[in-house]
Amino acid sequence: MLPIARWLMRGTPYAAGGAAVAAVVPWLFWLSAAIAALVTLRRGLSPALPVIVAAAVPAGWWWTRGDAIPLASVLLVTLMALVLRERLRWSETLIAGALAGTAMIQLGIFVPLGGTGPLLEQLRQGSVEVDALLSELTRQGYDPEALATLLIGGVTGLVVMLASVACLALARSWQAGLYNPGGFREEFHALRLSGRELALLVGLGVAGTVLGLPGLAMLTWVPLLVAGIALVHGFIGAKGMNGLWLIAFYLLLITTWPMILIVLLAAFLDVFADFRGRLASRSD
Repeated sequence: MLPIARWLMRGTPYAAGGAAVAAVVPWLFWLSAAIAALVTLRRGLSPALPVIVAAAVPAGWWWTRGDAIPLASVLLVTLMALVLRERLRWSETLIAGALAGTAMIQLGIFVPLGGTGPLLEQLRQGSVEVDALLSELTRQGYDPEALATLLIGGVTGLVVMLASVACLALARSWQAGLYNPGGFREEFHALRLSGRELALLVGLGVAGTVLGLPGLAMLTWVPLLVAGIALVHGFIGAKGMNGLWLIAFYLLLITTWPMILIVLLAAFLDVFADFRGRLASRSD
């Protein structure tokens, strides 16, 4: 996709047009967000505003149609691109993204415009089992509509956060490919949380649980997960292992919960053990 990125960076009209077209096409919102992030990373906020607006306007139209994911992704990716451009630290960028994603969840922007009531009513009418389950929840004192709102908002917010991280990584890889070959690989392989950042994430997760902010408790582990993924990439790269190992790793990560827990634990321990630093010192 590097030739596409090179064409987009020929000028603002190219990038804005590409971002707008991608935002209009269903399921290409990720490309639109990546284009906006690329221009933001390379040129800064002010020069990138026409591209961001070109991506946001069609995405806003999708929002009026009941799909908030495209617009939320464009805004979240742009925010993280700004932080990464200014701070040059992926860990801080991911924490900022998690906080912004939490705000989106708590504001309820991922909840259907008419609320979850009509959806639950359709489910009741379409399935006797669902109707019995919802009735049982009501009998036990739970509010099915509140639970549905929490579930839909939380899961959608998590998907947007993960998609936004992937879009930002794609934009950063484009930037490196065009202007700094090999730079993204080196940068991503070095991604590691500091002790303070880990303590902040743990504190935010606890605060989210105690204060009843499920979005905060749900998204604070995403930076740790990405750091764990970077650890695996760095280890495989340092060892010169075949790329098939990465394919196997992602298959396990997508399909099995234990692998996610292992990656989170590895990233947690890496804060204190610095596995890549130890490996590099042994290689020397």
